[in-house]
Amino acid sequence: MLDGQHLRIISGAIHYFRIVPEYWEDRLQKLKDCGFNTVETYVPWNLHEPEPEKYCFDGLCDIESFIETAAKLGLYVIVRPSPYICAEWEFGGLPYWLIREKNICLRSSDDLFLKYVDRYYGVLLPRLRRFLWQNGGPVIAMQLENEYGSYGNDRKYLPALRALFTKYGIDTFLFTADGTQDYMLTGGLTDNVYACANFGSKPEENFRKMDNVRPGQPHCCMEFWGGWFDHWGENHHIRDPHEMVATVSKIVDAGASFNLYMFCGGTNFGFYNGSNYTDILQPTATSYDSDAPLTENGGYTEKYSLLKQMLTGEKLVFPEEDSCRPYDYGTVEFTRCCRLFDCLDIISEPVTGALPLTFEALGADYGFVLYRTTVRHPADYNQLLPGKVHDRAIYYADGKKIGVFDRSSKVNEDIWFYRTEHDVVLDVLVENLGRINYGAHLKDEKGLLSGVVLGTQIQYGYTMYPITLKDISGIRYKEEFSFDGTPTFFRGVFYAEDCRDTFIDMSGFGKGCVFINGFNLGRYWEQGPYLDLYLPAPLLRKGKNEIIIFELEKVSAPRVQLRDRRTVKTNI
Repeated sequence: MLDGQHLRIISGAIHYFRIVPEYWEDRLQKLKDCGFNTVETYVPWNLHEPEPEKYCFDGLCDIESFIETAAKLGLYVIVRPSPYICAEWEFGGLPYWLIREKNICLRSSDDLFLKYVDRYYGVLLPRLRRFLWQNGGPVIAMQLENEYGSYGNDRKYLPALRALFTKYGIDTFLFTADGTQDYMLTGGLTDNVYACANFGSKPEENFRKMDNVRPGQPHCCMEFWGGWFDHWGENHHIRDPHEMVATVSKIVDAGASFNLYMFCGGTNFGFYNGSNYTDILQPTATSYDSDAPLTENGGYTEKYSLLKQMLTGEKLVFPEEDSCRPYDYGTVEFTRCCRLFDCLDIISEPVTGALPLTFEALGADYGFVLYRTTVRHPADYNQLLPGKVHDRAIYYADGKKIGVFDRSSKVNEDIWFYRTEHDVVLDVLVENLGRINYGAHLKDEKGLLSGVVLGTQIQYGYTMYPITLKDISGIRYKEEFSFDGTPTFFRGVFYAEDCRDTFIDMSGFGKGCVFINGFNLGRYWEQGPYLDLYLPAPLLRKGKNEIIIFELEKVSAPRVQLRDRRTVKTNI
């Protein structure tokens, strides 16, 4: 009930932090046009407090502008500001610096954890309070915690979070959301808080499960999974549009409310993708397309058309001119380069230690750390034991690659180190592929977590270079294109008379990340499924544009194509 009137929530998930702000209104208008009355979004703590007590609420983090845009269009808003969001986002939205607290107990009633949540909520929640429905805003509900039943069973935790909401004046409709296995439902419940279910099929069966734990409560699926996200090295997930819409129709016919996850997936810009963990690490791809009704770049799909017809009775008429239609800019040549080993002192400040330090201890949130040590032994062959690596390490002896250890691979070959009569510089470049965002392994330190071993001997004495790539403007490039197999920055430029969306086809490169006019678009990886990166038009400039590629291992041609369509690898 809302103001005494029956309300069925027909919501779609759009994450403001995965879409450039210039496109928020476009995506929200398309949501409304499809027959939805509500938009839902998570709130990632690690974006809003990237370092302790350093807060960000502008650009991609301007949640207030996002809510105002939704209100302008006449949409209700559901906000999910729980400390943890999952969302296939780095560390499930928790800030990396929490891991520096060795004794902290995440997502629990632990006083230390709640102290940091309280401090964050003291900044965030007052910003959101003015948007509550009773205060004249569009926000009709907020989430207390996300899928807690999949993680823990601390009975004091959820009431403690609710007390913080009350402390900061959030007097609104609160809910939890959990999967429909019995232990998930019971573990995520708390008294006097509405319980939602998350599922992607069998609505009748899943709502009966909800009746068992909350009899008489109106039914709501807070995450109806209409598609699915992609890990690197997997085929792109596709769900039949007719089957998906038919399942949504069953929810509608049952009189239930739902939130379609995702309506427009967007992009994991920069290094903000998360990872799952089973027997190996499973990092999520940069594209969060999720086979949603709107594509990553906001384009219409058959799912959108079928949903619109089911919800409104109207057929979609595809516009002749679509601002989101990608453009083919052609070829960009790379004419300048700089090896990582030649610019370490420009982009990083080294730290020394007897044994390797983690990313967290070094203050490196994301990106890479280069661990350098000198081996002093006479000539001999020895197998190098990589140490405990989180997540992917490339090993170099005197600047020559000798092997890779990858936590996301089921097969890792032995790394053999040839020691000569002279000292050898051993470099280990470790990449954080994304902290785990779901499950019991959530506390996921990154880096070289133990010293490397040669034979039976532990190697001591390291110089460590944090490489977060937040500022690469000082790199000095050579006027040439060359690649010797070591990590290298390549710089190219292109000119745009008009700024349009495009896709950067990275088929000629192996693994790395791309910057456009200084903005980190995200990672690419030849194992797919995506062999390109989506480049939104607002990141371009009329006239000269700069593209910088940081390539780790492989280059087949000194150029990329800016295309008007995706490049996706199939049959992986």
